[in-house]
Amino acid sequence: MKRLLSIELQKIWKNKGSRVLTLTYFILLTFIALIASIKFDLGVFKLHLAEMGIFNFPFIWHFNTYIASILKLFLAIVIVSMMANEYSYGTLKQNLIDGMSKKEFILSKFLTILLFALVSTVFIFILSLILGFSFSSYTEIGIVLSDLDYLLGYFIKLIGFFSFCLFLGILVKRSAFALGFLLVWNIIEGILKGILTYKIFPDSTIAAYITQFFPLESMSNLIVEPFSRLSVVKSIGTKIGIENIKDYGVHFYSIIIVLAWTLIFNLLSYRLLKNRDL
Repeated sequence: MKRLLSIELQKIWKNKGSRVLTLTYFILLTFIALIASIKFDLGVFKLHLAEMGIFNFPFIWHFNTYIASILKLFLAIVIVSMMANEYSYGTLKQNLIDGMSKKEFILSKFLTILLFALVSTVFIFILSLILGFSFSSYTEIGIVLSDLDYLLGYFIKLIGFFSFCLFLGILVKRSAFALGFLLVWNIIEGILKGILTYKIFPDSTIAAYITQFFPLESMSNLIVEPFSRLSVVKSIGTKIGIENIKDYGVHFYSIIIVLAWTLIFNLLSYRLLKNRDL
């Protein structure tokens, strides 16, 4: 496994585009810290984002993993390009000629996905600790270590999403078309969700039950938006008569659904590669 992972990392690092995108992703993650310095001072209206509690433990785990998951597209491009380059540069065929089996080839890609997801999760963990201890009003160890399940949700979400991107890269062979397919799939899921929610099942939870099994929707459900949890947002909602009953937790069944899709995407990737004439 170490040999397979080493081969993939060399391919990524020697490709300038992939190297730049990977570095850009982690640099952008550090920009989360800049949110603390954002201040709005418009006369009587003053807003300092750090003072709103976004970096308070344990809320910071939810906030940072949600923001970081938005930036995952940068690594998704790396994953898709990684597969497209195999076809463009003929390295896939060369690896197979050199003795690598197709199963080992898919395994090497999945190990890279695991590494990307793990490094990203550890990075967010360290960044959150730094920001939390710098700005949080609560630094008791019990509070600091609560809600760490958001990190698990973030890790699983990245693995599932990158596995989907790997499958698209193998299916389409061209990074631009694969990313386009990803966008189209996202739109299709959005349209189906809208039809189920507002047309077919407008007064029940059946639509939510069905859509939770959609690939991208299941990944999205792992970490829902955190902003409506903020006290200032809750107080505004209370004043205008909006009751917040949203469930913000990372649930076991959501993890299982995403892991199932992860397995499906990797098996489909292997099946495509196995049956394709290279």
